[in-house]
Order: sequence, then C-alpha cells, then structure tokens
Amino acid sequence: MTMAEHARRAAERFADRPALRFRRDGTWQDLTYAEVWRAVGEIARGLIQLGIQPGDRVCIFAPTGPEWTFANYAIASAGAVVVSIYPTNSAEEAQWVAGNSEAKAVICGDASHVAKIAQVRDGLPMLDHVIVVEPDADATTTLQQLRESGAGASSDELDRRIAAVTPQDPSTIIYTSGTTGPPKGCVITHRSNAAVADVINRIDVVTSDDVVYLYLPLAHIFAQMLENAAFEAGATLAYCGGDVSRIIAELGEVKPTILPSVPRIFEKLYTRATAMLDGADAAQRERFAQAVQVGVTVRQLRQRGEPVPDQLRPAFDVADGQIFADVRALFGGRVREAVSGAAPIAPEVLRFFYACGVPVIEGWGMTETAGLVSVNRLDHIKFGTIGPAVPIANTRIAGDGEIEVSGDVVFKEYWRDPQATAEAFTEDGWLRTGDLGAIDDDGFLTITGRKKDVIITAGGKNLTPANLENDLKRGRFVSQAVMYADRRPYPVALITLDADEILPWAKDRGLPTELPLLAEHDEVRALIGADLEQANARYAQVEQIKRFTILGHDLTQESGELTPTLKLKRSVVYERYGDVFDEMYR
Repeated sequence: MTMAEHARRAAERFADRPALRFRRDGTWQDLTYAEVWRAVGEIARGLIQLGIQPGDRVCIFAPTGPEWTFANYAIASAGAVVVSIYPTNSAEEAQWVAGNSEAKAVICGDASHVAKIAQVRDGLPMLDHVIVVEPDADATTTLQQLRESGAGASSDELDRRIAAVTPQDPSTIIYTSGTTGPPKGCVITHRSNAAVADVINRIDVVTSDDVVYLYLPLAHIFAQMLENAAFEAGATLAYCGGDVSRIIAELGEVKPTILPSVPRIFEKLYTRATAMLDGADAAQRERFAQAVQVGVTVRQLRQRGEPVPDQLRPAFDVADGQIFADVRALFGGRVREAVSGAAPIAPEVLRFFYACGVPVIEGWGMTETAGLVSVNRLDHIKFGTIGPAVPIANTRIAGDGEIEVSGDVVFKEYWRDPQATAEAFTEDGWLRTGDLGAIDDDGFLTITGRKKDVIITAGGKNLTPANLENDLKRGRFVSQAVMYADRRPYPVALITLDADEILPWAKDRGLPTELPLLAEHDEVRALIGADLEQANARYAQVEQIKRFTILGHDLTQESGELTPTLKLKRSVVYERYGDVFDEMYR
C-alpha cells in the first residue's frame, strides 16, 4: 500500500463511517469516509490541472483541520510530495522550507499565511501557485475553487498516478525543528508511512471504534502518524476547534477514546488534579500515595481479566469517588488511552493517570522513524519506559549508549543533504537516533537523555539534564527548567513560572500579579527552592542543581526557544541567556 491510495482505500472499506468531526458555526459536523474521498479526489484532479507533476513538492501551511487532511491525501494521490510548514512559522521559516524543497505550490490556511508567503515570494523562484483555504481579499485561488475545477475533470489521469506511485517513493518531507542550524528535510517514503499506520492498527493503538481528538499540529509527524492510523482503522478524527482554551470543554463535547498529546499538557493536568496536596502533611500524602497504588493494582488486575480481591474494593471505591472519577471527567469520560510522545514524562504522572482510569501510554519515535519506534501497550506496560520496539522496528544500543534503529520505520534521507544523511547512519545502515538509552531483559526501552545534551562539568562528570529537569517541572509552579553546567564546577538552572498556577496563588496572598515582579519575590523563590530540594533528593550530590534563577517570562515557541511540540531548544536557550547562567557562578 502507498499513501497515494490511502484515502480512496479507506472510502472503499469504510464508506459511511464518520471519518472527520469538526466544529463549524458553533456545532459539531461529521464527514464520512466517502465524503472525504470525494473532496480529496476533486482537489487532486484540481492539482493535476494546475500542472502539478508526480514528484513535485507541494507545501501545506495551515492549521490542523479537515482541509489539511484533504490537501494531504490529495497531494499524495496526485503523485506529488507533501511538505509541511508549521502554521506558526514566520515568513523566513516558511521561505526556508518552501525554498529548500523547491515547492511548486503552497496551500495556505488563511490570509495571514498568504501574507507571509507574499513577504518572501521573491525568494521562491520555483513557486508557481498559492492556494488558500479561507478566501482572502487578494483573489488568491481558494481550495474550494480548486475542488470545483477538479470536480468536472476525468479521473483517468488520477487513477494512473495513484497506480504509478511505489512504496520507495518519497511521501512526505518534514523539516526538523532545527535546534541547531537550519532545519533539515526528512524524506519519509510511502513504505514507512504505510507500515507505521498498519502496525498501529495491528497492535490496537487505534481501532475502528475509536474517536481520536487531535489538537496537535498536523505539520508534525506525531499527528500525521495518528491521522494515517485512523484512516487505516476506520476511526473518527475529531479536530480541535482552533481555540486551545476550549480544549477541556471540547473533550467533554467530543468524548474521545484516544487523546494524543505531549507531556507538558499531561503534567499541567496532573498539577491541577493533585492540587489538594498543597499544604498536606506527611500522613495525608501517604494516604494519597496508597490510593494511587490501589488504583494501579485494581486497573492492572482488570486489564488481565483477574478478579479484584475483596480487601481492595472498598479503598478503590473511595478513591474512585473522591479523586479518579473527576480526573476521567476532565478528559471527557471515555478516554481508553492517552498517547504521550515527543519528550519524557515522569513515571509518577503516568502511575497517577493509570490509577484514575485514563492510562497515558508512553511511546517513542522521531521524524526520522516516521514517528514510531516503540510503545507501551495496556496489557504490556512498564511505567518509566517507552515500551518495546514495534514489529517493524529493530533496536540496539551502541557502545556509547546511543539507541540505533533499523527497519521499515527508518526514513530515506535528508532532502538534498548527502553529508547529513551519511552522518545519520552507521556503516552497517542503522539509524543513529541521538538518544541515549537501555533495553532491559523484556525488551523495554528506556531513554536516559540526548547524546548532544550531555553536560560535562569542570570535574569531568557527565550529566544528562532531562531527567532532573522533568522532575523539577512536576512542581506546581514550574513551567520550564533548564539545567546548565558545561565546563562549570556544579549545575545551575534557569526556571520559568507557570502563569496559570502562580498568578492565582499570588493574588490570594496579596502579592504582585506580574511575572517579572514575582520572579524576584522571596516567597516565590522559597516555593521554587522547595520544589528544587524535592527534585534534587533523587540524585547524587554531584548531579544536584546548586543555584537557580527565575525568569520574568516563560519560554515560548514564538520566541524560538521551544519546538512546536514544546520541546526545549537547548542551544538557543544557552546562547540567549548566557549572561544569566554566568551570573549564577559569580
């Protein structure tokens, strides 16, 4: 199978099933698989009429929504290559992606995206067409007009193109977030995308009965992987309406069974759900820990189909009524599993949500592996690991601790960058992932850090900062934590405050409600110091953070300090706040 035939094949198999669910004019609307294929086919024929040839690159510069899906599968069906641009990218970033890929057309979301392309159009000599989903004042060709032009065209050429695509052909080019240097275009083949969609279906991550709520950017491989898997299974994709402040409300309306997300979202929900522990004494905290343990034990017994002992039922019922049921309601009440990717998440958080009946399943993949290498399953799970490798991936640990991967998941190359491609692979053809880790006797993978993030102190000690940073971010008032110690005598940290938590706390105590003022306030420093002391206690003395500075603002994607999946761009932060780190050593 290729992605060129993916939408058509789904329509043949699941014609009348709801494929897409989206909010328009205040109501939720559905499109069936047959209706989706009708739109995809019309847009594909419209692209052919525009002169798009097999192998041409076509960019999608639009937010997550049904039109993104139409465009994605239409481009593939026409034999062209999908190139995704994050909807939040600047004009210069969009120019790099469209220019480096030599795109012939760009499908924009609205007038703001069209305007960004217009700013850099002189630097895009290969770009012939700009198409927009939402009509703008400049009379740019709309996606609807493209559909209308393709609606009356013959399907003969489209059928020939679908049949001509091979599994080895490029399907998608996704540009890495560029933590250092300009982004590189990862060329993912039809074979890799189709194989990942198939295996997600086979191991029941997404099934035909599922409703998948998607707010993640479809420009990212994580969201694309789940979209492809939903079409393979015949599931329903429900898109966020565009207002992220309504995500919790929309979960209650859509009642999804699958919720893919990034760790930061689960960490914030965990902080809110466990707010009752603020000010709790040791005995109360112990009772809470026991309730979570009872919840985990009962859920595991039920998952295995084993009876729950009578002595556990009363304690579980109390915990369920007082804690667990409210947490399930936050997710809409029907979530079968939430899928966490893109960054590590603390085992304590995973255990809590599992006990509540909202299992957050951790997996691992990267753009260079079509989004998937390993994943925990409900009946085969180890908290704190990223699960065993899926059947289409092979993993091994190199001598320096780096995880290496082979199999159908592995990408083809970096677009027109043979040097970077060669450096990405070992002599025997395994992908160097850049992640450090281990594989236990049961085949479960654990990531211990990023190879390029390893910090070497002045004393020669190698530190991997991610684990301690993640433990520190579990604190209620911490948004981001960045450890620094390169060639220095001891680790220090840059910390940002979670405005959603710290501002109400400050208001209740009559303190300033501006982040810059709170960052300097003694009471706030004492709060963060307590969180740091708790996080440090899990590590050896040489690994512990000795000093910290609180920034008067958060790190953001817009400022270039975080990736679109909220991962830290460490090199950017180190360079931008170098003077702040230096000051902590004076």
